[in-house]
Amino acid sequence: MKWETVIGLEVHTQLATQSKIFSGSSTAFGAAPNTHASAVDIALPGVLPVLNKGAVECAIKFGLAIGATLNRVNVFDRKNYFYPDLPKGYQISQLAKPIVEGGALKIVVDGEEKTIHLTRAHMEEDAGKSLHEDFHGMTGIDLNRAGTPLLEIVSEPEMRSSAEAVAYARALHTLVTWIGICDGNMQEGSFRVDANVSVRPLGQAEFGTRREIKNLNSFRFLQQAIDYEVRWQIETLEDGGRIEQATVLFDPDSGETRMMRSKEDAHDYRYFPDPDLLPVKLGEDWIEAVRAALPELPAAMQARFQSGYGVSAYDAAVLTGSRALADYFEAVAKACGQGKLAANWVMGELSAALNKAELDIAASPVTAAQLGALIVRIQDGTLSGKLAKQVFEGLWEGAGEVDAIIDARGLRQMSDSGELEKIVDEVLAANPKSVEEFRSGKEKAFNALVGQVMKASRGKANPAQVNELLKAKLQN
Repeated sequence: MKWETVIGLEVHTQLATQSKIFSGSSTAFGAAPNTHASAVDIALPGVLPVLNKGAVECAIKFGLAIGATLNRVNVFDRKNYFYPDLPKGYQISQLAKPIVEGGALKIVVDGEEKTIHLTRAHMEEDAGKSLHEDFHGMTGIDLNRAGTPLLEIVSEPEMRSSAEAVAYARALHTLVTWIGICDGNMQEGSFRVDANVSVRPLGQAEFGTRREIKNLNSFRFLQQAIDYEVRWQIETLEDGGRIEQATVLFDPDSGETRMMRSKEDAHDYRYFPDPDLLPVKLGEDWIEAVRAALPELPAAMQARFQSGYGVSAYDAAVLTGSRALADYFEAVAKACGQGKLAANWVMGELSAALNKAELDIAASPVTAAQLGALIVRIQDGTLSGKLAKQVFEGLWEGAGEVDAIIDARGLRQMSDSGELEKIVDEVLAANPKSVEEFRSGKEKAFNALVGQVMKASRGKANPAQVNELLKAKLQN
């Protein structure tokens, strides 16, 4: 039997506010346990929550950025469950009337563009954290995260592979960091993904039973967890078993998912409107002020890069992976006037060097102006591609500006026709066998001769001129 995978993602995005969603406690990461937990956060009797306006503004930004409906009146609810790191015995969230409904994100997988629709995005508070590693036979509770503002972003179950799920999660991560509502630090828990995964016979309209993989904090783990879960579900069904709705955890060490608990539905949490919080009303003036302050969004910039700089849809998607990367590329492209070549260098030589050095684009030793100047020297014939890589190494090492490195290291490309012709003649005279082989129809012999000329010129010969000269002389 052929199977189809069905995936929907729920992403918990920590909003970039200085204080928590219902108290004045700090949201700074890394403090000693329970030092950022106020009376509101630990639910002392008689305390009341006060909504953080900054968290609401972050949600508005997101709704506008994805073309969603902003509910002008939205309501907070209590989600009731009992767990040691939830001091109130309930979580303040939004169910019936969330702040954001609908919207969409475009993704590109294997060169194909696909639109993933969103169901909703709602504000809620985070729970605390249970600490198991540092205590023998006991669990410690750190309530520093309790009350941290989250925007839970829920997609429609429209993804059909782990590759699509990762592409969507990456696009979402790019967007929330791009518009400044989240720092995107997955190691610190600022961007956590829950994946709802099910399988069904190909062609069946009805969904299969889903299992939810909780708290995936890297794109690699997201892909591995989905791939394992899909295989497990298919094998279980083909062996005559049945899938039970459940919440599961992914173990990166074993590469397997394991059941944590049976999956609850909304009615199990006994939601009801929070009596301590008034409905949130969004004024049109506020919404329009937020809209006016939004930067150019990734999708619009991708379209502009394709039309303005002649790059492919794939290249445009990669180059808008972050605002810093997009700004760097655009600065290079403007400096050299060669969009496609700028994209190749940014995505190729520069990205490889940054990855090797484990540096972000913002910390690149090679500035956009320097890379643009390097590309100009390729275009005007001063440098070949091979020599340009040597100049790039010099820039990376801080050896000076482009022209200074070219002159200091003697890297200027040889384009003098008389000088080149002399080298070509010498190579032809020294390699009669290759000449004969080429004239008898062996194309590889021509490449060998080109290699000999480049070697004789110490890599400085203009490759295009070498090809022309060789062809002209070999045809005589």
